[in-house]
Amino acid sequence: MAKYSSKPVTVNHPIQDIYDKVSNLGAFQQRLETLPQEAKDKLGDVRFTNDSIIINAPAVGEIKFNVVERISPSLVRLSAENSPVPFGIAINLSEHSVGATTVGADIDVEIPMMLRPLIGGRMQEAADKFGEMFATFFGN
Repeated sequence: MAKYSSKPVTVNHPIQDIYDKVSNLGAFQQRLETLPQEAKDKLGDVRFTNDSIIINAPAVGEIKFNVVERISPSLVRLSAENSPVPFGIAINLSEHSVGATTVGADIDVEIPMMLRPLIGGRMQEAADKFGEMFATFFGN
């Protein structure tokens, strides 16, 4: 199992508020629809339901991430459905200060050691996009 972590992003909202929003993913779809086109283009082809994130990835197709674990207020874990390999995402929250939260995403994917140099860059890019997504949705 290889692990790729996003750069942590600090957002100016209390940890419980962020957790409440991240644990109910459907709210992101409404927020996504209000973003300027440039921000939507940056995020790519992504959709949200209450319990899932659906991403249409080039050369892979549609991958659906379902929420499989919630630990208030620090963790939401998702697992991929329709993925060619076992794949999961953990959204980690920690209190940065009163009224501010540090958010990061870890991607765990089972890829053979010999393929990691070929795929690792794309996986790291995907992890970083999750960090960008939090910055975009919770803007400072």
